[in-house]
Amino acid sequence: MRDGREHLTRDLIALLGIDGLIALAEAFGGQRLYVPQAIPDDHVIAKALGKDLAAKISDRYSRFSIRVPMVRKIRAQRYRADGLSNARIAKKLGITEPGVDYIFSTLDNPPAKGAGGDSAQLSLEF
Repeated sequence: MRDGREHLTRDLIALLGIDGLIALAEAFGGQRLYVPQAIPDDHVIAKALGKDLAAKISDRYSRFSIRVPMVRKIRAQRYRADGLSNARIAKKLGITEPGVDYIFSTLDNPPAKGAGGDSAQLSLEF
């Protein structure tokens, strides 16, 4: 099962980019999401991703339901790069602060607490 989630995550990164994947996860992470063939501007997917990325996801997944990954490691790394504290990261991820510590402890190069930096340098571990 994990391989399927990782494959979907990699596919979504290739399709939407990191920022698009994070926006998708923030809006729909952990949910099954039906992707219609046409996504109007006022659709929840278009509101979450913007018109261009909504069109991309529709082109790839139209008439399918996808289980949107939570991508907590990727999001945690991005939030840390943006300078967020563990408390703020925990709130955004819906987990505890020790959960945030655990996520960072599983990374090969965990960022220091409170370390902002270049979010383009995410390790993309998930």
